[in-house]
Amino acid sequence: MSRPCAIHLLSASRVAGFVPVQSSGDATVEHFRQNFFRPGVPVVFPRGQFADLPALKRWFLPKSDELHISSELALDRAHILGHEEVMVPLELTSRGDEFQRFHAPLSMFVDWLQDAASSRTVGRLYLAQASVSNLPQRLKDDFPAPAYVADAGKGDIYDANLWIGLAPTNTPLHRDPNPNLFVQLAGKKVVRLFEPAVGLDIFRRVRDEIGRDASVLFRGDEMMKGQEKDLLENEVWGDKASEDTNQTIGYEAQLERGDGLFIPNGWWHSIKGVGEGVTGSVSAQSL
Repeated sequence: MSRPCAIHLLSASRVAGFVPVQSSGDATVEHFRQNFFRPGVPVVFPRGQFADLPALKRWFLPKSDELHISSELALDRAHILGHEEVMVPLELTSRGDEFQRFHAPLSMFVDWLQDAASSRTVGRLYLAQASVSNLPQRLKDDFPAPAYVADAGKGDIYDANLWIGLAPTNTPLHRDPNPNLFVQLAGKKVVRLFEPAVGLDIFRRVRDEIGRDASVLFRGDEMMKGQEKDLLENEVWGDKASEDTNQTIGYEAQLERGDGLFIPNGWWHSIKGVGEGVTGSVSAQSL
């Protein structure tokens, strides 16, 4: 497979089968447009490039107790909930590989997240793909469109979505319909990316193995449970992905609070929230 043009690689060590996504030291919109957006090349922006995004400071606060302030973060309940109730999409993963999606009040999720670390809950909630456009205006204002989204292309934002959970979290292999700017708001995430043809081959190989229509690229809940989930996990993160350590099959980016990653149109990717505590991200797709 061909590799994107070299700017310079991240300092993270290479994982078998994966090379680090290149990191650009030039933060200008014009450099991004010419070298990454137009040619469709993934890139990690300069570290902490999005640290001034209002949501980082208004949504996530250091956890504290009577003795110290922790390095972990917690949601700022007072700011997020305010005086209005908001319905958001949630994913519930329970023991026995049970999975369901539903809408519920944002207050329910915030309360669960606050208590989850110390409780023995039988399931885990994940606020997944919550459209920023559905939030009250005062919360929308916490997610202004970065210049990389507003100015690099046509300037039209197709969608912006919020993801918040308690690590570990997992988003299976998929591709987006438009270029994607992915910003880490809290915690740590690892993203593995595949060029369009490589990712499509992985997807079709898994679909063929389980006897499902490989020509249908839109999937439902089956990707979050059962055999398809397990096979995709092994292809991207497990032994299957590491069989040949001398062959590059994909790219990897490790993101922390304030970091950003550009995922070009058509590139397949899978994302894991790692470490401990709250992890949050926002993704904006442009035209």
